[in-house]
Amino acid sequence: MTPATVTDSTAARMAKLPEGVPRDSIIVTRNLRRAYEMGSETVHALRGIDLTIRRNEFVAIMGPSGSGKSTLMNMIGCLDSPTEGQYWLNGHPVWELGDNELARIRNKEIGFVFQTFNLLPRATALQNVELPMVYAGMPSKRRREAAAGALDRVGLTDRMHHRPNELSGGQRQRVAIARALVNLPSILLADEPTGNLDSKTSAEILELFEHLFDEGQTIILVTHEHDIAEHARRQVHLLDGLIERDIATEKAT
Repeated sequence: MTPATVTDSTAARMAKLPEGVPRDSIIVTRNLRRAYEMGSETVHALRGIDLTIRRNEFVAIMGPSGSGKSTLMNMIGCLDSPTEGQYWLNGHPVWELGDNELARIRNKEIGFVFQTFNLLPRATALQNVELPMVYAGMPSKRRREAAAGALDRVGLTDRMHHRPNELSGGQRQRVAIARALVNLPSILLADEPTGNLDSKTSAEILELFEHLFDEGQTIILVTHEHDIAEHARRQVHLLDGLIERDIATEKAT
């Protein structure tokens, strides 16, 4: 296989996916493995994951503590590298890329949403949403316009000049989601996004995810909560570093 670069066209990259893989696949892993050395012991967090996620899927990744779901999330998010195996993200052969290319891929292709929001406390909602574009070197006027559009998309136009301590938990998570969306990423990768929210606010955030999915956004939700995972259209259950089950949810029917 000829190595692709981040400057290849999408069509050219997708043509280099393994034979038989749908050309609209956003995530493709083959025999993905990750082992860690813990003193004299080797911990096999992933033992050979074959996973395909297509454009505009809403997938929940589930599993108990130690199942490998956090490690898989780090692999999908290009935050860690596999010990063995291959991973394509929107056609990019991630396992072949260097650190600089990986950083550009993360910024362009992935929108991260975390349980703890990770907002800058002294920055306004608008400034927080602008951050990924600052790293990408986008001019300030375009940054402000795009950030305002992303905040409007999550229903926070009237809060764009508020700082995090002036926002509720649900509003802070909406700011984090707007920041994740502002670069129009291939995937929205959410790690326990309702973990710090009450049940009513959690329902509102999940309703927002449903709306984004209906708009065409590919969403990967990492959670250990079954009621949260039921909002996805597909559930991938991990156990001992392997896929135990890969099933459609009731919402998919």
